[in-house]
Amino acid sequence: MSANSFKTLDDIGDVQGKCGLVRVDLNVPMADGEVTDDTRLKALTPTVTELADKGAKLLLLAHFGRPKGEHKPEFSLGPVVAPLAAVLGRDVQFMEKPDQAAIDTLPDGAVVVLENSRFAPGEEKNDPAMAEALAAYGDFYVNDAFSAAHRAHVTTEGLAHHLPSYAGRSMERELTALDKALGNPEHPVAAVVGGAKVSSKLDVLRQMVEKVDHLIIGGGMANTFLAARGVDVGKSLCEHELADTVNDILAAADRADCTVHLPYDVVVAKEFRADPPTRTVNVHEVAEDEMILDVGPAAVEALSDVLKTCKTLVWNGPLGAFETSPFDHATVALARTAAALTKEGQLLSVAGGGDTVAALNHAGVADDFSFVSTAGGAFLEWMEGKPLPGVEALTK
Repeated sequence: MSANSFKTLDDIGDVQGKCGLVRVDLNVPMADGEVTDDTRLKALTPTVTELADKGAKLLLLAHFGRPKGEHKPEFSLGPVVAPLAAVLGRDVQFMEKPDQAAIDTLPDGAVVVLENSRFAPGEEKNDPAMAEALAAYGDFYVNDAFSAAHRAHVTTEGLAHHLPSYAGRSMERELTALDKALGNPEHPVAAVVGGAKVSSKLDVLRQMVEKVDHLIIGGGMANTFLAARGVDVGKSLCEHELADTVNDILAAADRADCTVHLPYDVVVAKEFRADPPTRTVNVHEVAEDEMILDVGPAAVEALSDVLKTCKTLVWNGPLGAFETSPFDHATVALARTAAALTKEGQLLSVAGGGDTVAALNHAGVADDFSFVSTAGGAFLEWMEGKPLPGVEALTK
């Protein structure tokens, strides 16, 4: 997916007085009617500001939660309107349903949030009739929600078949960064793949061994790899039944000349809680009543040395149980190494997925990576090498 295979706002021409249907991500965390994290609102600001300043009337399309095609008040986008207006620094209106007469009376540059697109039963079915009816209100379509690009819904994919279609600035940044990281990366390339379960990332692992030079396995997944290699991991989280699958992945890595890095020293404890008694041991010294909860310092130092030889890094998932002290040490240490190499201009670093963003924020380095994607499912499917319907629709 190279940056020149889809149109951007640079290609859009004069939009004065025209109506744009803009798919954005307003699926923000809320508590007591307040937005608790406005990252996604800030992400859509460049696109909305640019188009509104050029005189376009904008109807913002978005989903919130999973109302499953029913009108459920608790999933209304109404409460997001005021926080969005505050972030944008301009007036934002709310419209329950698109109304042609009301749209015609909007001043140029107006910004309107339409009610939750998933209240319509046709949205998630990508109903062609709904797409056609919605498209009738607009003169052009912009998709600025990479986080929803793995869904083929009316507002993410269907509309692109009815209107001139463009990637918004956030989508453009995301696709350009991802292309540099795995589409046409500079080698050597390293990938950090962590998290609890191998089963949830099998497709990612199979794809990565074909594309990267170094595959660093962390989290509970590393235990499954170690066990498949005959290491006794005690009572660690482990999917023993996946031993054959893991060995297939290791064999594929050998064929592709990809080095798989597993921890050789680990931090263990007898119970999983904050600050229990711990030991740092060689992986062959884990007692049967102990569980592996983080990668050890010697392994982290070796992994840091690996990153120093690389030009590109893709990161998805933590190395240990980073939310619980002291099992955040490995993730924080390696993230700080990656951030320092990025700042020195030696490494292009792209990270994504919910846990990953939280881990990098915890390490205080999210701003120092080349690009951090807030998309969870879409980022994972991109790592799996799957085509994303919302992106594919922009390239046709």
